[in-house]
Amino acid sequence: MGKIGEQLDIDFIISTGDNFYDNGLTGVDDPLFHQSFTDIYTAPSLQKQWYNVLGNHDYRGNAEAQLSPILTKMDNRWLCLRSFVLNAGPEIAEFFFVDTTPFVTKYFTDPEDHVYDWKAILPREKYLNNLLMEVESALGESRAKWKIVVGHHAIKSAGHHGNAKELNIHLLPLLQTYDVDLYINGHDHCLQHISNSDSGTQFMTSGGGSKAWRGDVSWWNPQELKFYHDGQGFMSVEMTPTEVSIKFYDVFGNVLHNWSSSKQLSFAI
Repeated sequence: MGKIGEQLDIDFIISTGDNFYDNGLTGVDDPLFHQSFTDIYTAPSLQKQWYNVLGNHDYRGNAEAQLSPILTKMDNRWLCLRSFVLNAGPEIAEFFFVDTTPFVTKYFTDPEDHVYDWKAILPREKYLNNLLMEVESALGESRAKWKIVVGHHAIKSAGHHGNAKELNIHLLPLLQTYDVDLYINGHDHCLQHISNSDSGTQFMTSGGGSKAWRGDVSWWNPQELKFYHDGQGFMSVEMTPTEVSIKFYDVFGNVLHNWSSSKQLSFAI
């Protein structure tokens, strides 16, 4: 990541969640923050702003700790919020970060032996309704050339966890209505690109940051599954007002897959 970051002269980094494995942080003083973040991403090119969303494993710890400005004081690269919008240039792109974990019903009805930090989420229905209204409002008001939604859970995935049915019901229609170009997620421990025939949105999974090589891949229409790597790696996004370029890399920085698209500039007359 450091080498590719230097080559691309990156502006910022995004984490798609499950930032601290296996059970998030115990608090703002948890040494795992340094062991899994500060002391890992030491390359000069990675000393940029990080934008992070929470994953389901983060909710198994003290979720509020990851949102605390105390962590930002310890490492000024760190920024984690539940849901937010990043304007990456009014004429280029906006990133819409969505807190997807509270959508998944099984974490509430069948948590197994896990304890989730739902303090700021309950009552759940009210939280999700407000979140969906905020996402729809932000997407509707956006005039960005490229719209990218980032969440932890997959809407389309051939990986172990597969499609999050709740996101297909509640979030996917918003992506379709407001012409979202990319949906980027983690959760499945792999790299993949799905181009769904029912939507103009490209579905990108970048979940190979650590634990990987799970070995179970579900069948997917080969016309839609453009790429699948059951292993570790990362992806890059390069954007201009007229072009977007996506690349997936293995841990050595070798390009495994690339995709690009273009749009015409629009002018007010």
